[in-house]
Amino acid sequence: MHGLNQSIAVGPLGFSIGQLLIILAFGIALLAGALIGRRHRTPTADTLFTLLLVALVGARLLFVTRYWGSYDGPLSLLDIRDGGFDPLGGLLAGLGYAAWRLWKAPLQRPALGGALLAGAITWGLTAGPLMLLESQSRPMPDIALTTLEGKPIDLPTLAARDAQPMVVNLWATWCPPCRREMPVFEQAQQEENDITFAFVNQGEDVALVNRFLDHESLTLNNVLLDARNALGDATGAMAMPTTLYYNAEGRLVDTHFGELSRATLQRGLDRLRQTP
Repeated sequence: MHGLNQSIAVGPLGFSIGQLLIILAFGIALLAGALIGRRHRTPTADTLFTLLLVALVGARLLFVTRYWGSYDGPLSLLDIRDGGFDPLGGLLAGLGYAAWRLWKAPLQRPALGGALLAGAITWGLTAGPLMLLESQSRPMPDIALTTLEGKPIDLPTLAARDAQPMVVNLWATWCPPCRREMPVFEQAQQEENDITFAFVNQGEDVALVNRFLDHESLTLNNVLLDARNALGDATGAMAMPTTLYYNAEGRLVDTHFGELSRATLQRGLDRLRQTP
């Protein structure tokens, strides 16, 4: 799994490394702005929080614009639990707002400029090395799994059988986001004939999984069991749901931590098809 997308479970909550590093960089920016602002008597906290909000809105708007047809209505457009944000939109909106504030409030320039510089350096030093690792795609883990019929199988064997890209979803029946996204995967599995979908349950037994599938009236192919959570350990997915995208050669090309909507799944499939 790409370094920034590795997940960490904190009690019932899950965070990706990338999310935690954004929080860290923003915290450093707040601290630097407070220290410099105290010297110049110009607070920056409100401006920084507004900048963060503007960046998030910009990232969401660009993503929604790109995948407009995948949303069902206004409420789904506002449901940010799917992680549908475009970094380019956030960067452009954030830089635009920062430039406007630096021009509009000259007294705030030293503190705001120092805060932005501190945040950028923190992000670069922490996230930069992990982003460089993304060019080194990891192979599909050779982890022993079982089918619902009790037959042994592993992901490389499944991939070799179909000889096409594969989307692997790590899930559990107790995980509400996992349950909500299952109908999205069911529809995609029926429509995307050139991609194999595998659903690897983490740590639960076959009876519980079958009850869940029957109760939800789900028809899914390639539902597999990972009783020891070995696949999650091997890929760095410590929280669920996590979705892994492998190309036809079995190399990891993209990941998504958290709940998927039709739009965010489509983004992952687009990236998968664009990767040789």
